[in-house]
Amino acid sequence: MFNWFRKNKEPIEFSDNDAAFAHACTLGYQPLIGALIPALVLEPGGPGPDGERTFQINLAVDGGGRTIWSSTLRETKGYPKEGDLVGFRIVMIASDLPEQANLIGYLACRLEPVLVPGKGWRTAQIYTPDNLKPALRL
Repeated sequence: MFNWFRKNKEPIEFSDNDAAFAHACTLGYQPLIGALIPALVLEPGGPGPDGERTFQINLAVDGGGRTIWSSTLRETKGYPKEGDLVGFRIVMIASDLPEQANLIGYLACRLEPVLVPGKGWRTAQIYTPDNLKPALRL
């Protein structure tokens, strides 16, 4: 009725980001517009001309991961380093591009290796700038 009798499940803490990513790959994340998909930062690519920073990441989709290049947005307050667990926000799926380049999005946050059942991954740091308006879905 009001979930009064529902047991609160304890958060699942992982030993490191690699273990958390391996578990995320088993959860069946689907690449959908607006989704926040866990990813592991493989290597930095450097700064771009407009202040963004690019990174090669491994997304926790398709049961084992997909390697793509992504970036932070221009006015972000920080950026990840190699080995960090991050959240990749999908903005568009370009069906006319090859599969390794068809997910267009940005690195929205750094995640802790802690999964809270029913809620998702704990956020450690937000990379989304304050001036980015949230998407309105009708």
